[in-house]
Amino acid sequence: MLACCRHSHQNACMAASITIRNVPHHARNELAARAALTGRSLQEYLRAQLIELATRPDAEALLARIRDRKRRTGTRLPAEKILAHCDPDRR
Repeated sequence: MLACCRHSHQNACMAASITIRNVPHHARNELAARAALTGRSLQEYLRAQLIELATRPDAEALLARIRDRKRRTGTRLPAEKILAHCDPDRR
């Protein structure tokens, strides 16, 4: 049993490799420039970006959470009230 747990733990810690094909040259060049501005290699930059991306919910999941919370709480705000709280410079 211990060997099985240790094996599972090792697999959980192993990093995966991802290959992305057919990236347009202009996109690759822009990402490489952003990486260089931060003093990182393209691989390091993209790795950090992917980790950050994975921490955020996608748009559909976020909308589902909002709809669920709205359904549970029954909260409804009219557009006028929302806009009244917006920064006046944004109108």
